[in-house]
Amino acid sequence: MQQGNVFEWPVRVYYEDTDAAGVVYYANYLRFMERARTEWLTHFGIELAELEKRERIVFVVTRVEMDYLQGARLGDRLTVSVEPIKISPVSFTLTQHIRDQAAPNKLLIDARVTLACLNADRWRPVRIPAALRAHLPAHLLSASASTKG
Repeated sequence: MQQGNVFEWPVRVYYEDTDAAGVVYYANYLRFMERARTEWLTHFGIELAELEKRERIVFVVTRVEMDYLQGARLGDRLTVSVEPIKISPVSFTLTQHIRDQAAPNKLLIDARVTLACLNADRWRPVRIPAALRAHLPAHLLSASASTKG
């Protein structure tokens, strides 16, 4: 679901997501955010497997900064958001939040994730594909990022 520049994806906490105390294991929040980013791209018609196969482009996480504010528990229904906040020609930074659907104002996770766009064969930076740039907020695109490349 897209509202303005913010994309939201629902996640349900399963038994496999929790630790012995029934709280989501900290690393699983990264998995939830990864799924939301994949769905965000799919929302724009960008399939990662096809992008790699057709254009030899992959996205890799280069930085994650996360604040764990409160834990989710078994059975909770969460909303994971994706919002672009910084874009360069070859990378972009997203804000990702995880909230409890039962209490949408309750922020559980506050994260910033930076991804680089790489050539899958040479493992070197390449320009963000035009298909994705077309869906990123114009005010975040630098002049060099918005040109064909």
